[in-house]
Amino acid sequence: MIEMASGVVVDSRYRLLSRLGSGGMAEVWAAEDTELGRQVALKLLHSRLAADQDFVERFRREASAAAGLQHPNVVSVYDRGESQGTYYIAMEYLRGSSLKDLVRRGPLEPRYAVELVVQVLKAARFAHRNGIIHRDLKPHNVMLDDEGRVKVTDFGIARAGASDMTETGSVMGTAQYLSPEQAQGHAVTASSDLYSIGVMLFELLTGRVPFEGESPVTIALRHVSEAPPAPSQLNPAVPPALDAVVLRALAKEPRERFADADEFVAALTAAVTAPQDVTQITRIAPAAAYVPAREPVGPYAEPEPEPERSRSWPWWLAAALVLAALGLGAYLLLGADRTPVPDVVGREAAVAVRELERAGLQVEQRNVASEDVRRGRVADQDPGAGQEVAEDSVVIISISTGPPQVAVPDVVGISRQEAQTALRAAGFRVRVQRRYSDAVAEDEVIATDPAAGTDATKGSRVTLTVSRGVEPVAVPDVTGLDRDGARQALEELGLRPVFSSRETDDEEAGQVLEQEPAAGSAVEEGAEVQVVVAEAPPEVDVPDVVELREDEARSQLENADLKVRRRRVDTNLLEEDGVVLEQDPAAGGTLPPGSRVTIVVGRFVAEPPAEGGEPAPEDELDPTDPTR
Repeated sequence: MIEMASGVVVDSRYRLLSRLGSGGMAEVWAAEDTELGRQVALKLLHSRLAADQDFVERFRREASAAAGLQHPNVVSVYDRGESQGTYYIAMEYLRGSSLKDLVRRGPLEPRYAVELVVQVLKAARFAHRNGIIHRDLKPHNVMLDDEGRVKVTDFGIARAGASDMTETGSVMGTAQYLSPEQAQGHAVTASSDLYSIGVMLFELLTGRVPFEGESPVTIALRHVSEAPPAPSQLNPAVPPALDAVVLRALAKEPRERFADADEFVAALTAAVTAPQDVTQITRIAPAAAYVPAREPVGPYAEPEPEPERSRSWPWWLAAALVLAALGLGAYLLLGADRTPVPDVVGREAAVAVRELERAGLQVEQRNVASEDVRRGRVADQDPGAGQEVAEDSVVIISISTGPPQVAVPDVVGISRQEAQTALRAAGFRVRVQRRYSDAVAEDEVIATDPAAGTDATKGSRVTLTVSRGVEPVAVPDVTGLDRDGARQALEELGLRPVFSSRETDDEEAGQVLEQEPAAGSAVEEGAEVQVVVAEAPPEVDVPDVVELREDEARSQLENADLKVRRRRVDTNLLEEDGVVLEQDPAAGGTLPPGSRVTIVVGRFVAEPPAEGGEPAPEDELDPTDPTR
């Protein structure tokens, strides 16, 4: 068995670099492909499973199924094989994070969540059209590449066509994302994948899965028997239309869910573009609530009011207090030692405290936001610098906490220019990054980082993610394919083929001659591609040219789009000289245009022809005939 460690070379080709993670079936390593000089993710079957033929077969099936899925939203599989008693798959290496990493930070903006899930649905749609069901779709198996594009991975328990390796009653998948039919060990269909994607969408919108429990069995039972909450109960920013889409995807019965991934995508697109009513807007941005002050309790409770007479002090007590105050003021003014307050504004807090204490003063520190004074330095002091105060007096210094915290405005769904204006008005710097989106119109904002409503430092940078519109599709090269092959290649990428035909005998009938736009052109999904298919020209009738003069016979045949081949034969009949005596094929049949017809033309000679009437060998063909 292979010892998995950095530097080990697998199958004389893949050098292990670092361990990326481990699952129930395999370990995944970052590795270097020493033949092609590229980095790959190498998935190695656990040694304890390599001897189990069922697991080996499932592992091989993963490689076979995944290798056949070439799609922008599916992780590419480069190679697979066996080495030193274990099995491996070499896959595309992604440096991004998983959706699980993303959702651990909290709920996503609804539009951004929809944008990500639409890409997952496109990958599922492609797999389903190719007869493959993933069976374990979850955020852990969905990666984001450097450009923010979704990539679905881990077809470790995928089922291709009729090759179902699952034993009767067994359950495969992760409990939090299992469909009810999977939890019960029933047959799994494409609808099961759509349920799992619905769970994933719920989690992206709310930051948690719809069903949790102490054990996988408890969670599975809740999938079967309990209704999920609406996402908006956990995240008021989720609009009602999106609630409805999620709850339909999480229907217990497969027939009550979306018919396929396309219908799911259409519902999501409609949900994020649907207008919100006033109550929903109020739920998204509620007004600040008034919280009454707490009643004092215990020993700090306010005492009962005294009777009225207790508040009327005797005149002599008032006079005594006035005299005491005058005496104290005179003492402070004339008798106590006084010192000037040092200027500590702009100093670091620790330095300011030491300087004030050396001057015989006490220090009280308070925090204050300031756009002008660096964090941790003194923004203000009271009493001010130079004022003389008694020793041991208290000087209050205000320590800057940096610029104030400001709530990030909600700019999702508006134009880039409007969003930049709003953010700058709130005191933020703006950085713009662009991403393709099926759900958000071009130049509109998909999301912000930090998210709307988050408190961020005034003057800090907010990153706007702006839609580039629908991601263009690279038109595949379908020339040379037949009509069905061209249709499948185009429709799998969301393009609409429009077929026309052209008569030609240069290519086989049904073969694609031309396409427009050309291969490699970038077009929007759903665009038309004009495809010209070869069509065999109709056959032509073979005219009867026997007994015609050669030139007339040749003219009739060429006018019928046929080629002429002439043979000469000797004749002792003068009237047969230059006359067509035979033709092959005979008149009355049909031939494809451009076919050859042989005519036999008489040539008069005085002596009798050779015995049997056959021409002499040297005269069988006319040496001057260019068609010989």
